[in-house]
Amino acid sequence: MITSIIIITKKYDSFDENRICLLLTMYFEWERENITLPMENLFFIASYVLYYIKYLSLYFQESMLYCVMVKKMRIGNVEIKNRIIMAPMAGITNVAFRKIIKEFGAGLVVSEMVSDKALCYGNQKTIEMLTVDEDEHPVSIQIFGGEVDSMVKAAKFVDEHSNCDIIDINMGCPVQKVLKAHAGSYLLQYPDLVYDIVKNVVEAVSKPVTVKIRIGYDFDSINCVEIAKLIEKAGASAIAVHGRTRSQMYEGHANWDYIRQVKEAVSIPVIGNGDVKTAQDAKRMLEETGCDAVMVGRAALGNPWVIQQMVAYVENGVLLEEPTMDEKLNQCLSHAKRLMSVEGEKNAMRQMRGHAPWYIKGLKSASAIKNHLSKVNTYNELEEIIEKYRIYLHTGDKAVFEER
Repeated sequence: MITSIIIITKKYDSFDENRICLLLTMYFEWERENITLPMENLFFIASYVLYYIKYLSLYFQESMLYCVMVKKMRIGNVEIKNRIIMAPMAGITNVAFRKIIKEFGAGLVVSEMVSDKALCYGNQKTIEMLTVDEDEHPVSIQIFGGEVDSMVKAAKFVDEHSNCDIIDINMGCPVQKVLKAHAGSYLLQYPDLVYDIVKNVVEAVSKPVTVKIRIGYDFDSINCVEIAKLIEKAGASAIAVHGRTRSQMYEGHANWDYIRQVKEAVSIPVIGNGDVKTAQDAKRMLEETGCDAVMVGRAALGNPWVIQQMVAYVENGVLLEEPTMDEKLNQCLSHAKRLMSVEGEKNAMRQMRGHAPWYIKGLKSASAIKNHLSKVNTYNELEEIIEKYRIYLHTGDKAVFEER
């Protein structure tokens, strides 16, 4: 993994490759994480960096020259272009949503969880959830289940019938429906079964395998370090850790210290998750835990700009402005159109009853509009509400809603 490189030198009128190469040799800092280059030969490394000079952002400021390289990571043989990853969310991270998040700069997107049993039974609706658009890559398909045989069979099906890049195993979901299937965070109670599932899936597929966990089943059985070591031993290429227990659900606070402990215990990439709501949060998690990447979930609902903000701040230290109210409303309608192209109008509008209120969260009189949005059945209805709301936001005229 290559970290940001900062060179401070005089301001030159021309670009001298030899001089820049020498300066790189003399002044850059190199973080030794998964480095395979010969560290004893600094000039060779400087030449290597120079070869990738087209990926550097160069700019002059008074008497200093700064070179900033975006930090990249690898999951198996898959390169992730930055350290911001979209978390899997049931009923949310379908192909339409993932494409939006990808366009806002996420390094990796993950599908909503897919049932192993449904794949084994050949459920067509479930198989359609494996669809990956060419603009999404890299993308991970997440599967869940509680038995070795069915998980292996499902993973092989994904490996052979999906053009995803990574297969992720859900061992963190805390909802009762998943727990009843002896899947998700239920598995954290059985470390040996965790190992068996991961090992057999890794051996059965050609794609890199990752695992998403929580820090433990409850506060009396926090075992994320033990689980992480077993997952690494089983051959997984990365692990994502949500800093809450199963019993916390999504309440309380995520304990990032356990993410740090996992990072210190294993050599595979560790992805931190939980309570990352802003660009500053993302950077702080990276600094406090040492994790390799940050996974963002609910913060991106109705706010894909937060992904863009996190990438800019984490990789370049730039704080981007918040979106305008018009940008939010326009993106809401664009999201609806994306969903319709994948799900059809009826299903898309059913989903937009949830998405649309997220887009207007924090705007003036948003609570009063949510009631209207929760009843939309057609795109025309949605567009009418959004456009009337736009007029109200610009003029303050409430009369535009009197017809409804």
